[in-house]
Amino acid sequence: MLRIGIDLGGTKIAAGLVDENRVLGPAVQEPTGLPKPAKELAEAIYRLTERLLKEQGLTFQDVESVGIGIPGTVNKETDCIEYANNFGFENVPFLKMLKDLFPCPVYGENDAKAAAWGEYLAGAGRCSRSMTAVTLGTGVGGGIILNGRILEGDNGAAGELGHMVIHQNGHPCTCGRKGCLEAYASAAALVSRAREAMERSDESMLWSLCKGDLSGVNGRMIFEASEKGDSTACEVLDGFMEDLSEGIANIINILQPEILCIGGGLSGAGEALLAPVKEKTAPKIYSRASQKNTRILLAELGNGAGIIGAACLNEQR
Repeated sequence: MLRIGIDLGGTKIAAGLVDENRVLGPAVQEPTGLPKPAKELAEAIYRLTERLLKEQGLTFQDVESVGIGIPGTVNKETDCIEYANNFGFENVPFLKMLKDLFPCPVYGENDAKAAAWGEYLAGAGRCSRSMTAVTLGTGVGGGIILNGRILEGDNGAAGELGHMVIHQNGHPCTCGRKGCLEAYASAAALVSRAREAMERSDESMLWSLCKGDLSGVNGRMIFEASEKGDSTACEVLDGFMEDLSEGIANIINILQPEILCIGGGLSGAGEALLAPVKEKTAPKIYSRASQKNTRILLAELGNGAGIIGAACLNEQR
C-alpha cells in the first residue's frame, strides 16, 4: 500500500506518494497562499492530494495513511496546532480538520521532526539506533530520534535545537531570547554576517557576485567566494562554523547520538560545510577520547526528507 506524505511550508505545500520501501515517488506542489484560514488550508491540502492521486490513476482506496509535517507545535492528543507563528495558529484544531476530510488515517508532526524521521528511516540515519538532525534553513530546526522513536517531550515541543543559547546576551532571536544558535548559525544569520562584513570591505568578491545589491546576497555566493579565496567570505564562514560547532558540540555532549545529521538548505554546500564543522566540533566533544563517538553526516534526502518522514509517521505509532 502507498502512503501520502505532506510537507506544509510557509511558501508551498508539497505532497508525494511513498511506497512500502520508503521510496518517494510522484509528487506535486502548490503555493501555500498565506494568510489563509485553517479550514481553507486544510481543504487546499485535501484537494492537492486528490490531484496527486488522480494524476497517477489512483484513489484513496490505494492509500494506507496520510502524514503531514507542520511548522509548529503539534499536540497529538488534542489534534491541535498549539502554536505556528507563520500561520497565525494558536490552539487551532488543524489535525482534526484534516482527519474530518480524509477517508484514511491522518498523522501529524512538527515539520523538522518529520524530516528527521525521514532521514532516520531512509537517509543518513538508516540502520542506526539513535540520530539527531539539525536543519540549517531560514532558522535552525531539529529532531531527535532515540531507540526508534521521535523524542516528543511532555508537551510535544522537544527538539527546538535552534533555541539553545550559545552567546549569553548575544544577538536577538525570533523566539524572544538573545544569543540562540538560530541567531548565529541559520542561513539567515550567515547572510546577515556577510552583509555586515561587506559594508566594511569594498574589495570583497561578494559585491560582484551579488551585482552590487546587498539584498541579493545568499549562502551559495558566500561559499563560492570563500572557495575562491575571498578574505571577507572566508572570515564570515569561519565565524559561522565556529558558532555552529558550539551548538553541535552541545547537542552531542548532551545526547551522544550515533549519528548527527546536518540538513536544510545550507547542507547543499556539501564538504565545504561538513569538513570545517567536523574539525571545529571535534575538540569540543567531552567524549573525544572514547573509541565510539557520534558520526557527523550530511542529510541525504534533500527536500524529500519531510515528505518521506511525514508519510512514515504511522510506523512510529
